[in-house]
Order: sequence, then C-alpha cells, then structure tokens
Amino acid sequence: MTSSCATGQLLLDLSLLKFDELTRIVGQLGDELAATSPSFPGANSPYAILNHCLGMMRYWSSNVNRGIQIPRDRAAEFTVTGPVADLLARAANARAAFIADVLAVDPTAAPAQTPDDREVFWSSTITGVLLHVLEELCQHLGQLEITKDLLTAGEANS
Repeated sequence: MTSSCATGQLLLDLSLLKFDELTRIVGQLGDELAATSPSFPGANSPYAILNHCLGMMRYWSSNVNRGIQIPRDRAAEFTVTGPVADLLARAANARAAFIADVLAVDPTAAPAQTPDDREVFWSSTITGVLLHVLEELCQHLGQLEITKDLLTAGEANS
C-alpha cells in the first residue's frame, strides 16, 4: 500500500486501535478472569474472544486479501485456553503480520481469494475486506467489554 492511500491507512489505524484495546483488556484481566466465561449458554471467555480475533484478522488479511494460506481452525479459536502472557505474545505477532499484510496490498484491488459464501458488495475489494475486519473487531470489542463487566461485577459481589 502506498502512503498516498489515505483510506487504507485509516482502516489500518482504526483496526489497530480496536485490536490494541482488545489486548489491553485481556491483559488487565489476568489468567483466571480471562479464562472465565459468563454463566449463560454460548458465552465466550475474554481469552477466546481475543484468540478468535487473531484468527479472524489473519484469515482476512492473509488468506483472502493476499492468497497466503494461514491454517485456521475457527471452532477451536473459542475453546483454547492458556496463560494470558502467551496469548498476548501471539497477539503481538498477529498484529505485526496484519500490518505487513495490509501494507503489502493495494486497497482498491480485488482480494486474491474471495470466499464463495460472502456478499460481493463488500468482499470485491481489499478495502471492503478491511472494513469487514474493522467491523468484526468493533463487534468483538463490545462483546469483550460486556463480558469483562459481567465478570468483574461478579467478582465485586463475591
């Protein structure tokens, strides 16, 4: 991406802003709370939410936009656990790779590989795909903020 592409840079900057907020929250929660899910069906732990975002970002920036296949097990993204420090290290690596992926492409170009099950109106350009990544990061940041509030409210009431 050339520096003259303001839209691509703006999407990168906004995506990183939301991603950094996700990592900050999970880091503040620590191992125990980050691995805890709210007590209702289908709820995800903060660890799982951030872990899913790592897979999501790399899928869209590498697999779709660049045609570089990064292995992904989407279902497993929601069940994996471990130390927060390990997750944050993987997050730093995913962040750096996402930046490299975004800077390596022309945002006005078509993605190298468009998934068959996606609406063409947003997945026909790399800009549209990056907008989708930003949309997902914003959605999961909201999910994480609510999850954190539920978990810390329970801790405060204990």
